[in-house]
Amino acid sequence: MSQLATFRQFQVFEAVARHRNFTKAAKELHLSQPAVSIQVKQLESAMGLPLTETIGKKMHLTEAGKVVFACSQSIQQTLDNTLEMIHGMQGLQKGKINIAVATTASYFAIDLLSQFAAIYPEVEISLDVSNRKALVEQLEQNVCDMVVMGEPPSDIPTDSRAIMDNPLVLVASPKHPLAKHEKRIQLAELANLPFLVREVGSGTRAAVERFFAQHGLPLNICMEMTSNETIKRAAMANMGLGIASKHTLDLELQTQSLVMLDVEQFPIMRNWYVVVSHGKKLSPIAMRLKDFIVDKATHYASV
Repeated sequence: MSQLATFRQFQVFEAVARHRNFTKAAKELHLSQPAVSIQVKQLESAMGLPLTETIGKKMHLTEAGKVVFACSQSIQQTLDNTLEMIHGMQGLQKGKINIAVATTASYFAIDLLSQFAAIYPEVEISLDVSNRKALVEQLEQNVCDMVVMGEPPSDIPTDSRAIMDNPLVLVASPKHPLAKHEKRIQLAELANLPFLVREVGSGTRAAVERFFAQHGLPLNICMEMTSNETIKRAAMANMGLGIASKHTLDLELQTQSLVMLDVEQFPIMRNWYVVVSHGKKLSPIAMRLKDFIVDKATHYASV
């Protein structure tokens, strides 16, 4: 290396590499684009290798850039954790927590976060509500502290803990023919009936497809939707049968705008998990939130 790399250069490069864009990085850092470019060029000079390359109109990281990006993230995380620990030693209850939750989990997760925020009002909480595919990407890219989701990903290392049951139930409009059944509905009666389902990549969708395949039943998808709310509204309109987490149905069942069908083999039993990337070093306040979620989630387990 012809010169020593500075922390600021690593910090600037981390933003550039994360966004894959100099302009967006400059905006985030409140710097001019030329200033960002200079910092990256100086870091490349210190490393002795190019860190980025442009192919067409898209910026990519070189192999050296990928190594430096990982190092930059580690440096920033170490600094953040150090500051959090110092704050804890000073008796402060401040800090920032990035948490992402599955769309369906938001029904109870937002309430838990509200309770936590009331206890620790000076903590800044950043919440992202996404589908399963986006949550897995956030874990892979180490952009959040923790995720609340259904089945944890099996193809990346995580530290996961089940926090509560997540029963998936079959719902229909009160006008649906099956809603008038007085006896338990047999699984065979569901064959070829129209179903309203979540998009590919959703944890609920995967669980439903797995359930039908295990029982040798065809799944007749009449409509694919990207939100639990839309599925409930379509089911209310008697457009088909819906399968949803029971935790999301309190209002609809109380008002009888939807009915929960008594079908053999239902509910489909799943779990909610709090998931952290393996090796992730949570700050003290983030660890406190994780413990809080694990402790308080049992309140929602009675269904």
